[in-house]
Amino acid sequence: MTNKQPQKNSSTISTINDLAKLANYSLMDTLNCDPDATENGVDHEPRQVFTGHYVPVNPTPIKEPEYIAHSKTFFSELGFADSMAQSPDFIRLFSGDMTDVPKPMRKFGWATGYALSIYGQEYIQQCPFQTGNGYGDGRAISVLEAVINDQRWEMQLKGGGQTPYCRGADGRAVLRSSIREFLAQEHMHALGVPTSRSLSLYVSKTEQVQRPWYSPGSRSQNPDRYIDEPIAISTRIAPSFMRVGQLELFARRVRFNQHPTAMEELEKIVLHVIDREYTSVIEPQLPMPEKVVQLAREFQGRLTSLVANWIRVGFCQGNFNSDNCAVGGFTLDYGPFGFCDVFKPYYQPWTGGGHHFSFMNQPSAAQKNFDMFCSAIRPLLIPDKESNQDYLLALDEIQGDFSKVMHTQMKKMWAAKLGLSTLVIDSDDTNADEAPFNAVLSELEILMKQTPVDYTILFRELSSIPNDINPLKKSFYHNIPNHVSNNAADATDDTKDAEMDKRWAQWLEKWKTLLFSASNTNTASPRTSEEISKQMKRINPKYILREWFLVPAYQQAALGDYTLIQELQTVMTQPYDEQSKLVEDKYYRLKPAEFFEVGGLSHLSCSS
Repeated sequence: MTNKQPQKNSSTISTINDLAKLANYSLMDTLNCDPDATENGVDHEPRQVFTGHYVPVNPTPIKEPEYIAHSKTFFSELGFADSMAQSPDFIRLFSGDMTDVPKPMRKFGWATGYALSIYGQEYIQQCPFQTGNGYGDGRAISVLEAVINDQRWEMQLKGGGQTPYCRGADGRAVLRSSIREFLAQEHMHALGVPTSRSLSLYVSKTEQVQRPWYSPGSRSQNPDRYIDEPIAISTRIAPSFMRVGQLELFARRVRFNQHPTAMEELEKIVLHVIDREYTSVIEPQLPMPEKVVQLAREFQGRLTSLVANWIRVGFCQGNFNSDNCAVGGFTLDYGPFGFCDVFKPYYQPWTGGGHHFSFMNQPSAAQKNFDMFCSAIRPLLIPDKESNQDYLLALDEIQGDFSKVMHTQMKKMWAAKLGLSTLVIDSDDTNADEAPFNAVLSELEILMKQTPVDYTILFRELSSIPNDINPLKKSFYHNIPNHVSNNAADATDDTKDAEMDKRWAQWLEKWKTLLFSASNTNTASPRTSEEISKQMKRINPKYILREWFLVPAYQQAALGDYTLIQELQTVMTQPYDEQSKLVEDKYYRLKPAEFFEVGGLSHLSCSS
């Protein structure tokens, strides 16, 4: 698959006309349009889409859009002038009005269908037609592809209105969830975690929708009332928005022989994924079976690395279905996400997520999605000729190795968080040289659960390589509900407190012994404490986007005050830096006891 030669930009992009010159629609130009689609993009009622890779759709503009924020960091990376974010034509386009976009931009966007698997189980009940043909982008509408500085970006409106996949919903996103996603994407990028990016955020001055949400101070697991909330549109950007669920959809159509071109459409979308996400590592001249196997190997590497990074920074995706799993191997869809306060292996911010999508179960959830990915591409290796049998065996081997690769990524991640060289984990698990690392890590996890500790603060304090446990005690929680902590009753007993302090002190000495051992250096001369500390502080963030920071930001924004959003933008895009004393006092602290178990602060329903 080849695209027409993209144009390069060599100067600042200051206007929509400048941006329009860089338009390059690889998806619509190379993939199949739904043959039942309208010509003008007026296609907003729920319906079945039986074939084709996309449906042309006009977004529905929000009324009286008002600027809230844009990502200054990302604008700079793209070469966009900051002034453009508040220009009338930019606001029109990225609040959903495409009627007057300049050529060669097109006056309609597109939505895509995909299938759904939850933890490796196929579902069609979410489709109103009970066929799976009505499930897809219900409120996410892509409006532009552009090649900027030799990089292709797809720009997608979240909350852009109804599409054929809306399943009867209004296609809107509320200000609350839009702020969460807008801030989280740029925070994750600053943390060094692959992610979709945030471009802009606009709110309607006049339009509101009703959503279920929590009463102030509610301890309910699920929302207990309906409230009117402002609607907003955030624009997210990625090289593509291809998901495992999209490949699944076309593989299911092949499996059930749903139309004559099903296999052709599956092959085209897989080639398109390679073109959009893997062209730098998969040679275009390779035969198709070899491309498919190489795609699986590359995706395995990206996905395992991504999930290890999630756990490194304390992030829980919350709802890691196959339709929320980007084939490009980056974080996609910030709905019921959350960052750990108290370390809990089964931390889950979403009330509907269960243990299968909880914090430390994310490697297993990733494996389930990878299994569905492998099943989706396997039809392209059907052994209609003898040579394909070898490729099928290769794919089976890659799929079977996922847990081993994931395990290795996790060990490397933990070693990095603890400042340890990979030399201490490179040997086989049964090797005696690795036993000290396993023992230190295992005991640390037990201590983190039993104390309990704040995940971010603990590792940041460890990064200073303290002489005793007093700095670590900044991360210790007290007086929180028993079932929120893992063993909070121990923390209220002075004798057990003293015993726990002793265990922490013993662990600290074991860790420091391993830290400065000969096996923990790649050079002839040992690393100094200062060198190790500096390295660890590049791995362990000081600031994370906790939910109780977000709540006042979107509450104030609903009243027209956006200053806290701007403050969070500044702080959370410098998560590893030592910032001012004022910032540290406000954002580097334990979660207040009164916020535990509060709906919308400690847990939330699927954000919309």
